[in-house]
Order: sequence, then structure tokens, then C-alpha cells
Amino acid sequence: MKKLIITGDDFGFSLAVNEAIEEAHRCGVLSTAGLMVGASGTGDAVDRAGRLPSLRVGLHLVLVNGTPISRSQAVPDLVDQRGRFSPHLFRAGINFFFSSGVRQQLEREIRAQFQAFWGIGLPLDHVNCHNHMHLHPTIGGLILKVGREYGLRAVRYPYEPVLPGGPLRRALAENGCPGCFYGPGWLF
Repeated sequence: MKKLIITGDDFGFSLAVNEAIEEAHRCGVLSTAGLMVGASGTGDAVDRAGRLPSLRVGLHLVLVNGTPISRSQAVPDLVDQRGRFSPHLFRAGINFFFSSGVRQQLEREIRAQFQAFWGIGLPLDHVNCHNHMHLHPTIGGLILKVGREYGLRAVRYPYEPVLPGGPLRRALAENGCPGCFYGPGWLF
């Protein structure tokens, strides 16, 4: 039996995102959120999650378009001169796949983010990656390898209607609450 789960990504990215996720959950639209453990609003997101015991929180790994939680010196092949991950998904994916040194650094960063999530004390609901990079075979394999050590039971599988006005989005607009943040649907 398939189960539809609506989740909000980038929990912890900013206060505005955190507020939207909380509102959507309180309205009954959103049941899970993916927490970015190294983002500026992480503390606020964790506080909100503590006040929302029915909100299931997963780890939203950031491996592109962001900043590592590891020191740049520990993951030099993953970051640019400013210490940021590549915004070029295709190029990053090629690099992840073909370089064993890069894969070691990816594992180090993935482990650091799992460890940071574990240290927060929230139960781990699921894992996914920023920009759906968990669908990349190298990253997916590393998530499974490292995640088993942290009790990983689910990796989010994205299902997104092709058109912006797809059936899920229309249903949410017709049945949701005004002002709620509507994220795409996700199937496990």
C-alpha cells in the first residue's frame, strides 16, 4: 500500500521557511520536514519541532548549493575557494561518481551531517538531499552505508507532477488552508 506524505524541505534554512513549515503542519497539510543541520535557522527549527511532536523530521543532507558542516580543509574537493559546495549539479555529480577521493570526502560530510542530526536528539524519520541529489547512485549508496549506523529506515522518493498546476498541487490548493506553504508530494 502506498502512502502519500507531504513534506517541507529546507527546514532550518531561514525563519521564514521554518514559520511556513510550522503553519502548514498546524493546518494539517504537511506531516514531515527535512532539516538542514548546518543552516542558520537550525536552532529555531529544532525548537519548533520540539513544540510539534506530531511533525516527523528527517535529515535534509546538503551536498550541493550550500555549505558543509565539516571544515573546508576536510572536504577540499567538494568546496570552492569560499568554502561552498558547487551549484553546478551535473558537474558535481560527475565528480562524485568518478573520483574515489571525492567519494571519501562525501562520506565524511554525510557522516558529519548524520552525526549532527543525531546530536540534536530528534528521531530520524527519513533522509533526502538538497536538490534531490540522494537520487545520484554514489550519494544514495553512501547514504545507505552511513545511514544504517544511525537507524535510517526511509529515504524519500520524490514524486512531482510534471506541470506546475498538476493534480496534487490543485488538490492542495482546493483543500488546504489559506497561507499554507505547499510542497510537492513525496511517496515512500
